[in-house]
Amino acid sequence: MSHLKTSEKLTILISVVASVAAGLLSGRDAVILAFVVSALALATLASVVGLATEQLGERMGPGATGILQSGIGNLPELFVSIFALRAGLVAVVQAALIGSILANSLLVLGLAFLVGGLKHGTQKFSSDQPKIIATLVLLSIAALTVPTLAHQLHTPAGAHGESLSIFVAIVMLAVFICSIVYSLRKRTAEEVADEKATHGPGGESWPLAMTIGILAVAGVGAAFVSDWFVVALEPAMKSLHLSEAFTGLVVVAIAGNAVENVVGIQLAARNKADYAVSVILNSSLQIALGLIPVLVILSFFVGSSHLTLIMPPLLVVAVGFAGILGAMVVFDGESVWMEGVVLIALYGIIAAAFWWG
Repeated sequence: MSHLKTSEKLTILISVVASVAAGLLSGRDAVILAFVVSALALATLASVVGLATEQLGERMGPGATGILQSGIGNLPELFVSIFALRAGLVAVVQAALIGSILANSLLVLGLAFLVGGLKHGTQKFSSDQPKIIATLVLLSIAALTVPTLAHQLHTPAGAHGESLSIFVAIVMLAVFICSIVYSLRKRTAEEVADEKATHGPGGESWPLAMTIGILAVAGVGAAFVSDWFVVALEPAMKSLHLSEAFTGLVVVAIAGNAVENVVGIQLAARNKADYAVSVILNSSLQIALGLIPVLVILSFFVGSSHLTLIMPPLLVVAVGFAGILGAMVVFDGESVWMEGVVLIALYGIIAAAFWWG
């Protein structure tokens, strides 16, 4: 444990304590407390998984880090979604997935621009990679829109929503794999050096055995905590009088992303705008182009409730606005604090629209 920074030790300690407490509270009458504690456990476990994945990826090369983060970084959200689908909470899962994209693209990016802009003024970043990511996010939004429109407009394809969703999910995964290959080939030795410099001086690398051990334990812990979180979710919604849509869009989405997204805001505060924008936008991309299609396909094997890409129209419109506005603010390669205010404002408006369901 001497290889861990103080902040890393604290994160692991909180995740262990919160996970044990979540297990002890699961199934008991204190449903709101169980829900809050399990959400805290889920958020800190997501952070631990992210830390261990980054350490493991660095041993395999910078390119592998991105691939590992794409595949493993969203484990907690994947488990929550699977257990929620098994519980029949399809609406919560749909809202949570869209909510994760909105939280990253609007709330977290907006906070990063706001904090960085107030502290450092106009911040500049390379716009090449953000342009590609923004384009891919817009593609994923279109992939959500087409099945929804086909259903809402009662076209012939609308009667085959499940088949259409599976086909679109396969296409999205193919594009996601292509985007990873493209990113790996795009990287140069200079970019890798810049990325390492962005991390700044840090502690020693974790020993390989410890890294794999922490990742395995955190992954297993995330599976158990996700189950306890979903068990507490329904009674907590009733007790707090929260709709499924608002709970998924805001509460579940933020619980699964809160701790890891703090990193993006911290990087902007340190005037590391390039890395901050990359971290935040990549998180949205992984969910939109990777996690959503994987869950669509898995849902046909893990339970009776199938996840399709036919979304409530307001969700599709909301994520469409987020994608367009997000693309506009990153295409010029610079950010000011006022752009952060605009992004946060749109997130607040969308969240308010789902308060009643």
